[in-house]
Amino acid sequence: MAEKRIIRLVDVTNRDGVQTSRLGLAKLQKTILNILLNQMGIHRSEFGFPFTLHERFYLNANLKLQEKGLLSPIILSGWCTARAKEVEQSFKLVPALKHICVSTSTSRQMIEGKFGGKVTRQDVIAMMQEAARLCQAKGATHVGVNAEDASRTEMDELIEYAKAARDVGAATLRYCDTLGYDDPATAYDRCRKLAEAVGLPIELHCHNDLGMAVAVSCAGALGAVDGGVDAYINTTVNGMGERAGNADLVSVVLALKYAAGYARRQLLDPRVDLSKAWAISKYGSYAFDVPIPINQPGVGANAFAHESGIHADGALKDSRNYELYDFEELGRGGPEVVETGRLITVGEYSGIKGFRNVYGKLQVEFKDDEEATRILELVRHANVHTQKPLVEQELLFVANYPDEAREIMTVTPP
Repeated sequence: MAEKRIIRLVDVTNRDGVQTSRLGLAKLQKTILNILLNQMGIHRSEFGFPFTLHERFYLNANLKLQEKGLLSPIILSGWCTARAKEVEQSFKLVPALKHICVSTSTSRQMIEGKFGGKVTRQDVIAMMQEAARLCQAKGATHVGVNAEDASRTEMDELIEYAKAARDVGAATLRYCDTLGYDDPATAYDRCRKLAEAVGLPIELHCHNDLGMAVAVSCAGALGAVDGGVDAYINTTVNGMGERAGNADLVSVVLALKYAAGYARRQLLDPRVDLSKAWAISKYGSYAFDVPIPINQPGVGANAFAHESGIHADGALKDSRNYELYDFEELGRGGPEVVETGRLITVGEYSGIKGFRNVYGKLQVEFKDDEEATRILELVRHANVHTQKPLVEQELLFVANYPDEAREIMTVTPP
């Protein structure tokens, strides 16, 4: 009997989502997202760029949190281009890194257009192989290889590149639909052919330039599964990402759970907990300061709203008349408290009494004034760090993991 293949999720909010023009996340916010992704059962978080000086403290601290069990069993993986210099820098700055993806362009358009005719396709393959081998030599146990602009790469050339990645021990091949060029049919066909020809697990990394990132991701992953390999879909919280964004995390989960063909085959990683969707989408909206669209699948304000007489009547008689899934499944439906009277917040200028008041409401007690003062100072710095009032998840994290919080908020210019 053939082994059952599943589709796992690799969230890239903290690597690709944060590259959204004019937006970004503080390192504390990225850490909270990693915690929420772990609680949701996401297989892996691509948590940043290990070769960058300003990320090194955050990355190292998150790996320590993994050792402590807070970020477990989620896998934390880094990303760099397939350049030996970047690989060397990555493992110098983040020596405990065990999972990493190296990336280079594979299409003729990008090889000629980005590299200006200075390198050939064979040079690109050689660069990728050198980078992958170097990662392994530095102690990486999982090296993924990315094919940027894979969807516009000639199929025979993409297969050659993938086989070269397999030959140097790559764990996965990331099929990047970098410009949102694929449609579901082409993605399925190409990923199935790639899987059958190479035998490597395939990751789908799709952008939403044509509004099809979720559909293309799911179809491509299905093609990989039908080609005999495990598949991974790259997602971002609320679909954040460059230009029109990436495949939205919650939408991908809903599609794999409830779309006719995917639901019948039960392809979604069983660890994924949809009930965490509401919390992570709300926090992502707060952190990025981007409202969730009113018609966003599952988590939008109108996702379960009915007004027309026929629809309202049908939904009240039986929710399945007009709702494919229940709002409770996404963690929705609970009360939300909005303070309309006196409000005490903590920020960079807070004092000890207001600080104790806020933490008291969270049922956090400090053993003495010294501990309270130490956490207060961290909270002040956190407010400077995020430039926003700290929310419950952030306040609790700082109180429970003060040493890691201090390291995460460290930014030391060279």
